[in-house]
Amino acid sequence: MHIPDGFLDTVTIVVTYAIFIMYLAYSLLKTKGISADKISLATVLAAGIFAAQMLNWPLPGGTSLHFVGGALAGILLGPWLGFLTMFLVLFIQCIIFHDGGITALGANVFNMGIIGVLVGYYIFIMTNKLVREARKARILGAFLGGWISVVIAGIACGLEIGFSPACPYGVCVTVPVMGSWHAVLGVIEGIITALVVDYIALKAPYIMQDVGVVRK
Repeated sequence: MHIPDGFLDTVTIVVTYAIFIMYLAYSLLKTKGISADKISLATVLAAGIFAAQMLNWPLPGGTSLHFVGGALAGILLGPWLGFLTMFLVLFIQCIIFHDGGITALGANVFNMGIIGVLVGYYIFIMTNKLVREARKARILGAFLGGWISVVIAGIACGLEIGFSPACPYGVCVTVPVMGSWHAVLGVIEGIITALVVDYIALKAPYIMQDVGVVRK
């Protein structure tokens, strides 16, 4: 899902960068005075997501398939610190490892750091409000959050590439490719997200107090 340089037109680059920079500034304001424990968790989670994202499988249409981790970051850290964690991962991958282009950094952060985190987080919260049994709600919410967040982020990536004249493929190719493949990946991501969230909720429920799902 990391878009390389040369695949996006100027308008898409400018718009996604503008959204990303404004969201970054707002997230920094929302996380002022955050506890040292949360910062430590964000650091560890960033390292794990970074390692998982480095495993890439190439796809037709000019992009790749990999674990994202946005929903997991959002569920464990909340939408703002979760976003900052994903931004840190994507920024280091782009600047140091050249995984995703500098011109496409705004789009990559928008897809995985904003869409991935927010969709995963709010699906998890809504599921926990609708399902009465605590553990079932937690597992189902984390699974759906991980799965759907990846699918929507993949479709957004397909739209950005497909609408850009620089890309040789149109949306009729990029959106089905990204949407269908990430629907498959989303199942795996959902399972991993659910297992991790359930384990942490059972063993260290205090970590998830800010998310509002400390029920056992």
